[in-house]
Amino acid sequence: MTNMTFMRARIVALISLTIAAILLWRLAPILTPFAIGAGLAYLCDPIVDRFERLGLKRTPGVAIVFLCVALVLTVLVLVLVPILQRQIVDLVRNLPAYVEWVQTNMLPLLGSMAGDGKLLDLGSLQELISKHWGSAGSVVGVVLKQAFSSGTALITLGMNILLVPVIMFYMLRDWDRMMAWIRSQMPRRHLATIDELAKETDSVLGQFIRGQLSVMVVLGLIYVVGLWLMGLKLALAIGVIAGLVSFVPYLGVIVGLLLSSIAALVQTGDAFQLIWVGVIFGFGQIMEQMVLQPLLVGDAIGLHPVLVIFAVLAGGQLFGFIGVLLALPAAAAIAVFVRHGGRLWRNSRLYLDES
Repeated sequence: MTNMTFMRARIVALISLTIAAILLWRLAPILTPFAIGAGLAYLCDPIVDRFERLGLKRTPGVAIVFLCVALVLTVLVLVLVPILQRQIVDLVRNLPAYVEWVQTNMLPLLGSMAGDGKLLDLGSLQELISKHWGSAGSVVGVVLKQAFSSGTALITLGMNILLVPVIMFYMLRDWDRMMAWIRSQMPRRHLATIDELAKETDSVLGQFIRGQLSVMVVLGLIYVVGLWLMGLKLALAIGVIAGLVSFVPYLGVIVGLLLSSIAALVQTGDAFQLIWVGVIFGFGQIMEQMVLQPLLVGDAIGLHPVLVIFAVLAGGQLFGFIGVLLALPAAAAIAVFVRHGGRLWRNSRLYLDES
């Protein structure tokens, strides 16, 4: 290949990558069901592969896995969603009381500690919450009032929910075929390196995603059970929220501590309950750092917590909700290529030359 041809190929590749990035950015609002469906297909593919090794054909194996996932989700929706809905409605209805409690009890203390006697006026915030959310009768009502400005948005949400299982089924059925096609398009001279990077990326992503989901579920259960045992009425809602956001380092424990502390003080008026809140989330943090992360995730992603937080914020800023979903998997994949680049650099003559 001549230098001119090589330069043209590089220019074409650069233009193609630029166009793909622009399309991804512009199409981000509609990519959510495809990202979720592809993620579920990726997570379930090893199970289907195991069925194939046992002699079951691909499509029946996909059908079995799909039905099992659908059954689990259906049970969760039928059992947990009504309880969670009631607790979130209570949380929304009690927001004015929480704001009033903070203004009455916490702000005077903060003002006296500051020594200037000035307090933050939360009256307007409390009035806003009371006006718009105080009469909410259900989570659906709140969502419809606050999140949707037209019937089109509601239809879009419904279509996205319906698309996820369809996309998951077809991608899971054709996963091996798609991966084989992508491999067939790779340049032959770099195929060994590409295969090595693909295997390492797959190992990192699989370990990280499955491990992180397991950590989130276990932490959510710890928080829910602990808060329920201490008698907190909003145990399920707060525990689920804290578990869901725990994929960002320390965010789950911070959110859970704040919500649980305020809810416990408003519900009981007993500051001693804060000790139990601290014990619950302290135990969860110890379990996460000493047991769950090493056992389920390990050092798969290889990123500092600050970089993880940056990746999530950057993904949300650039691509919205879809960016938040894909931020950590993308960061894990990029980390593989960065480590590969580091190995190439350390083996280069420029690095090894001591003269």
